[in-house]
Amino acid sequence: MSVEPSQLSANPRRIGRLLRRGKGGATAITVPVRPGPRGWLGRGRGEDVLVDAPPEYRGTTMQVCGLWPWVAGSGTPMVGVPFGRHITSGATLCCDPISWFQRAKLISNPSAFVLGKPGLGKSTGVRRMATGLAGFGVMPLVLGDLKPDYVDMVEALGGQVIRLGRGRGYLNVLDPGEATAAAQRLTGSARAAVLADAHGRRLTMVSALITILRSAQPTDREETILDRALRILDDKHAGVPVLGDLLQVVREAPEELRIVALDRGDDNRYRDITENLEASLIGLTTGGRLGETFSRPTSNPMRRDRPVVFDVSAIDDSEMDLQAATLLACWSAGFGAVNVANALADAGLEPRRHYFVIMDELWRALRAGRGMVDRVDALTRLNRQRGVGMAMVSHTMSDLLALPSEEDRMKAKGFVERAGMVICGGLPGAEMPLLTSAVPLSRAEQQMLIGWQDPPAWDPHTGREAAPPGRGKFLVKVGGRPGIPVQVHLTDAERSINDTNKLWHEQSRVGATIVDPEGSR
Repeated sequence: MSVEPSQLSANPRRIGRLLRRGKGGATAITVPVRPGPRGWLGRGRGEDVLVDAPPEYRGTTMQVCGLWPWVAGSGTPMVGVPFGRHITSGATLCCDPISWFQRAKLISNPSAFVLGKPGLGKSTGVRRMATGLAGFGVMPLVLGDLKPDYVDMVEALGGQVIRLGRGRGYLNVLDPGEATAAAQRLTGSARAAVLADAHGRRLTMVSALITILRSAQPTDREETILDRALRILDDKHAGVPVLGDLLQVVREAPEELRIVALDRGDDNRYRDITENLEASLIGLTTGGRLGETFSRPTSNPMRRDRPVVFDVSAIDDSEMDLQAATLLACWSAGFGAVNVANALADAGLEPRRHYFVIMDELWRALRAGRGMVDRVDALTRLNRQRGVGMAMVSHTMSDLLALPSEEDRMKAKGFVERAGMVICGGLPGAEMPLLTSAVPLSRAEQQMLIGWQDPPAWDPHTGREAAPPGRGKFLVKVGGRPGIPVQVHLTDAERSINDTNKLWHEQSRVGATIVDPEGSR
């Protein structure tokens, strides 16, 4: 017995079970009430083998309000920098810590912690955020670029590149920067606050350099002597002092300094008290492990009205102490400029500026010596009050938990726990217990991250390795919410500032023009 579609649509209540009569009697058959997504099932009934997905268009609620019921809400946030596309749905994800904090109210702290194995695109993802935020008027500040990964981006944005390293540039840790000029424009408590902040930063940096040099913190008495010596230097020295001037004040032993040193009027006792401090200051001014990078006048003063990157790529990876000291000096200078900008904006003398601070290769500074975690911890806790967004970048949780002190390990773990969002690239399976202790991850999310860290496969068509499976893929986690898996695709305009293999390209071009003795190329 054949059933026509017209019969099926005539009375839907009777449709569903029909009888087929044959030699063996009647047999019940089930017939669909209406056609499925591929048409009427069966031969000759118009069933389609392949149904193309309909085109999708994105618009605001004002634009698509009359298209109901063919409208579906977006599954990913649309506030912030277009970061990438959802790996499953293809929907665009807009994501950056400042927009999600200030406008979308999705996070309570404008910071992001980025984790992932090398070569999978951590810096590329951060550059995407920084470039987009620059379009929103937020100034990117890269306070220490070790590779360099951000120099081309800042140059393309018309920013300032400050190069540091042995023989390349100098950053005077006693230079108050723009604080002195800003204080002259301010009055009352605002002026006193700017000067006090500049003094505190200089004292903190001198103590940090001594900590790195000694692998131990200066004593309480030594820090008191340094504090008073800096005040004496500011009162009596014309111009911007350097570490050599600070050393000279300690050697001259003025009465104010001898009082806080508690030498009891004994010159020999004073020399004994300040001997180790004097030796450390000599080490900072005459070379050694930290060279003369911090003891000469600043070669390129930082500006606060444009994007800035401190290029420290000339410092070799074997000089970890110098790298860590330079990173701390860059962070101190950068946050000092932010403080000056906020003070002038509070007084109505300049427009309000927001900054996106990038702290890459965080693990290098944390391993420099005891006390470094406390200094980084102080910087990361006050970013919301200072009006800055922050991106901290490291490889794995093991980098943060490889510190010798249990106290420092817990503080470093807090960097991830306090971050407004955690962005994870490919990570090994051994990292999952450490990561889940700070960020809740489902089993499926963990397996996704582990799969992204697999090595690249060999492409037989090109004769080269294919791209790693996890390159450009990230999982965006906010608290206990399900993670958003996203793929970052570079635009043509971005490729020129994301090429980290320039030296290999230059080698290829040079090799292509070598002429052999017989004249062939």
